Amino acid sequence: MSDLKTHILIIGGDGDLAIRKLYPALYSLDMAGELDDDTLITGLSRGGKNRDELMAKVKQRANEGAALNQDAWARFDKRLDLVTGDATAEDDMRSFGQRIDFSTTRLVVYLAIPPKVFHGVCQAMHVAGLVKPTTRVVVEKPLGTSCETFTEIHDHMAQIFSEEQVYRIDHYLGKESVQNLLALRFSNIMFNAVWNCDYIDHVQITVAETVGVEDRHEFYDEVGALRDMVQNHMLQILCLIALEPPATRRADMIRTEKLKVLQSLRPIGLEDISSKTVRGQYASGSVEGALVPGYQDEIGRERNSTTETFVAIKAEIDNWRWSGVPFYLRTGKRLSSRCAEIVVQFKKPKHSIFADQAVGLNGNRLTIRLQPDDGVHLSLVNKQPGVGELPLEELDLNLHVPDSRRLHSFDAYARLVLEVLRGDQTLFVSSDEVITSWKWIDQILENWNLAKAKAHPYAAGTNGPSQAVVMLARDQREWTELSR
Repeated sequence: MSDLKTHILIIGGDGDLAIRKLYPALYSLDMAGELDDDTLITGLSRGGKNRDELMAKVKQRANEGAALNQDAWARFDKRLDLVTGDATAEDDMRSFGQRIDFSTTRLVVYLAIPPKVFHGVCQAMHVAGLVKPTTRVVVEKPLGTSCETFTEIHDHMAQIFSEEQVYRIDHYLGKESVQNLLALRFSNIMFNAVWNCDYIDHVQITVAETVGVEDRHEFYDEVGALRDMVQNHMLQILCLIALEPPATRRADMIRTEKLKVLQSLRPIGLEDISSKTVRGQYASGSVEGALVPGYQDEIGRERNSTTETFVAIKAEIDNWRWSGVPFYLRTGKRLSSRCAEIVVQFKKPKHSIFADQAVGLNGNRLTIRLQPDDGVHLSLVNKQPGVGELPLEELDLNLHVPDSRRLHSFDAYARLVLEVLRGDQTLFVSSDEVITSWKWIDQILENWNLAKAKAHPYAAGTNGPSQAVVMLARDQREWTELSR
């Protein structure tokens, strides 16, 4: 990576994110030989867990799904320390800094804490002398609840860190299939040639969950599906589908093209808010054979919450490549199945000699599945075997990744942490992207309020409110069936 040693400081080092995601990610990198021998990891917390208690929990998480590698675990155990301190206190941060020789060591700081604490922590780091040109800082979402609140967070950090030092995590960008979008688009001439409004009818992006809000109800009721999923994950996926070919794979060039897509999103005005967006909220129902309560019952019915747990949007990009091609976004909780996928629906043939047969008249379809089982499927029309007439059938070409290769694949967090250590910003979100996406989301929220748009009820275990089906039916289109 470089001649510098690396010291990773996780602030919030005994918290849920650190235990569930960050330490297991670092362990998997260590097991794969991706951490230098002299890399050290320190978890900083206000207290509550001792080191043995922490390591027992981390070991349990690291052991899930695969047998623990004892040699790798012994090596990882020696790297990791847990110290008690207040990350907003200058003296505590100065005390930690005395451990580091900055002439030979790069400091990577992971803020596994709420954004409201970022400013105090970064200020303490600055005063304590921990902010050097080689220092990198990783921040977790949610990055604000609006453009205004994100700008406040960003402005505070920008006083201390340069844009090149800040790595804004969106764990969807670490998924294997999301990263594969660039390779799929720009390494295969057959897709590159038809990736425009001349050949593509529309695009669907779906992130469906079977779970409810569970123990996140306090956070979720203030945020809702639009802020929680669309503003970051889904708009980032849209950008990777829609961006223009960058000159190289350099992070700044890819980010520039993503920003252009966000800047080209057509605002959804008050006159279109009811026809181009749908809000929903799950009621009681049955999911995977189990009866589940409705959202109001989960959070306390006395609140009479209007928060949306489902949102569907017809997004349009005003540029030459995508003129007239709608991007339908759909996400929700307590739906019929858990899946995240992109469906690129190609246009119908201009003329078909098989017009007497229904099969093949709807155009080809490319499905890129992100979870639970990632993969790429291309729907083609084929003649059924046999003699006589020419009966047609739709068949999927399946790009299957063998399980033997999946064993060498990291999860999203491990992949993103590795890119931080490498200093590669490609899979991270620029401040301009966040600001522009928030502006587009803010006007939807504002127009929902002006139009007093209600959250339509839908039964848990279904695919959302009927109004979402109607939205596509107006365009003589329909949602693809959720994958199982």
